[in-house]
Amino acid sequence: MGYFIGTDVGGTFTDLWVAERGGRARVFKSPTTGDVMTGVINAVHLAAEHFGKDFSAFCSSIERFGHGTTVGLNALLTGNGAKTLVLTTAGFGDTLEIGRMRRQTAGLSELEVGDWMLHDRHGPLVSRDRVVEIVERIDANGQVLLALDEAAARETLQPWASRGVEAVAICTLWATTNPVHEQRLEKLVRELFPSAFVTLSHQISPVVGEYARMATTVANAMLGPIAGRYLSKLESTLREAGMRVPVLMMTSAGGVLPTRVLDDRPAVAIFSGPAAGVMGSIAVGKQRGESNILSVDIGGTSFDVGAIVQGSPMMRQSIDLAGADISVPSIDVASIGAGGGSIASAEFGDMAVGPQSAGANPGPACYGRGGKRPTSTDADLALGVLDPDYFIGGRMRLNKDLAETAIREHVAEPLGLSVRAAAWGIREVLDNKMADLLRRVTIERGHDPRDFVLYANGGAGPSHAWVLARELGLDKFVVPAAATAQSAFGTANSALGFTVTKPFYLRLTGRTEPTPASLDALGNTLYGAVADARAALAQADASDLECGVSIAIRYRGQAHHLDVPLRDLDPNGGFALKDYRGAIESFEQSYEALFGRGAGSRDAGFELLSIRVIGRGLLPVPDMVGEGEPMEEVGKREVVFDDPEQPVLTTIYRTTWPKPGQVINGPCIVEYPGQSVVVPPGAVAEADPRGHLEVRFNAAPV
Repeated sequence: MGYFIGTDVGGTFTDLWVAERGGRARVFKSPTTGDVMTGVINAVHLAAEHFGKDFSAFCSSIERFGHGTTVGLNALLTGNGAKTLVLTTAGFGDTLEIGRMRRQTAGLSELEVGDWMLHDRHGPLVSRDRVVEIVERIDANGQVLLALDEAAARETLQPWASRGVEAVAICTLWATTNPVHEQRLEKLVRELFPSAFVTLSHQISPVVGEYARMATTVANAMLGPIAGRYLSKLESTLREAGMRVPVLMMTSAGGVLPTRVLDDRPAVAIFSGPAAGVMGSIAVGKQRGESNILSVDIGGTSFDVGAIVQGSPMMRQSIDLAGADISVPSIDVASIGAGGGSIASAEFGDMAVGPQSAGANPGPACYGRGGKRPTSTDADLALGVLDPDYFIGGRMRLNKDLAETAIREHVAEPLGLSVRAAAWGIREVLDNKMADLLRRVTIERGHDPRDFVLYANGGAGPSHAWVLARELGLDKFVVPAAATAQSAFGTANSALGFTVTKPFYLRLTGRTEPTPASLDALGNTLYGAVADARAALAQADASDLECGVSIAIRYRGQAHHLDVPLRDLDPNGGFALKDYRGAIESFEQSYEALFGRGAGSRDAGFELLSIRVIGRGLLPVPDMVGEGEPMEEVGKREVVFDDPEQPVLTTIYRTTWPKPGQVINGPCIVEYPGQSVVVPPGAVAEADPRGHLEVRFNAAPV
């Protein structure tokens, strides 16, 4: 019997999803440990025990091991990356300090931007005293204006050899056009700092724009020693126990790769956790035949949304992190500070919820760990949505009295409301903030939300999904069988994926078109990127390799671009004038869909910036048609739905994995060990053949 495993390391728990050949699947959770690896190994031990095997026998039966983590993300946010030295062109040492005009507010939400106390809360990734200027200069055409003086560079770097440098980031001006100086500096650095992790900007971020390129290079260097240590130790521990397959790491762009492929580029996996959640929803959508999906995840501190259109996730080419712009392709996951720990307050006669969060410690007032401020979790407990004796499957007991006291003191009494009305108001405010975000990622991008199916993930997603779906005008929502560990599920069910970006700049005025020489150069760049992607994918045992190609285009003089997919390319190579014309037509169509009819201006001309190739290869995934367990009725309790003065007597069911085909009528709540699915009055819930729960509104009772 083989096992397919997916893992995701969160800030509080490490999730592990396991499926047997034949269909049986389960979720396990273990506290996240400081070294990360121990928490993962502990979760594997729990799975082995559940399936009646010793640890070695279980590991030797593993057929696939996927992994996602927030280790890199947390290291950058907390400033705990490796001690990094930055080498750059003389005169450009202040690049990280200056950034862009929005560096002081990069990464802040719309609400936080208005708080001047939060501006510039993040300094540069590396302090100015650890940035070394090297005398050399190359121009935009790749011509060497000032040759690198290696003797002077050696003299400049020599004093740093005894200062505990763990990583070196090399980012010189216009290295994307001619990397010769970066390559020569690399040889010198490896001689002077033999144990340091080295990152070159033209390899990790071959894009025009020195700030984003330097920030990305520095982030990658800071993460190299950290990610490399724990991933190497995790894989060696599992192999010593008998595992014969590689650990497959989830990337921010939504594909998995063997860790050895990512050894020199850990920055591409910074957002592996959120990306894995969206990829998990795509996998569920393929099983159910649904391709337009709103993948939502509600945790303790944030509400995350990923839009999936025609089976593909919406993408972005950079992320804002710790005040820096990191240029790595990533699934576009929009977030706001709205989750189970969001703090509620009454200010100037109005109720506010979030973005401040109580976190896991002290956590909501009902945790009994010293928290005094009411949160969304406290409100759900007061409204009957949560069972105080069955939180996280009974592993933690909630104190309803503490929850109601916090709500009374901080919200109900200041606003002249009853505790129940105040709790209902907290939920209404939070739900409306989340519904607004869902509208922004759909309507503001030219999509009708009614064309999508809402997939509810995370610990709190299934309890809020009924309100969100109703607010968007949807007729149903879906709770995946592994919703509480959807990111772990995603790492075990995603295809192999690798992204290659190549710079290619071409500026065309008015209605002119590229020359044959320019088309040939573009084709050579394009198919060179395809070859690089295929070489990386060849390092894993995958089938049906394919490459999707896009080109970054903008109108002349603009600061931002759109990535336009290139279709119907000649499989034998080359890039023809018809391919260029098709790309421009697609760009203009996309531009007007985003910014309104007539917004485009062909007379302005166009700029082509870069080529991006996304290579994918199929990997074996488990067949999840199989065993489940009935949703068993365990009692009834009063739950508030739409009227705080009229709670509804609601049936309570429990399950760990719904039995396929079972149907139950609302109002009811289905309690899993890590989540509660709210089925409102007039709705019907039905488990599909793989245990995913579909909740339909206005359905006839069964």
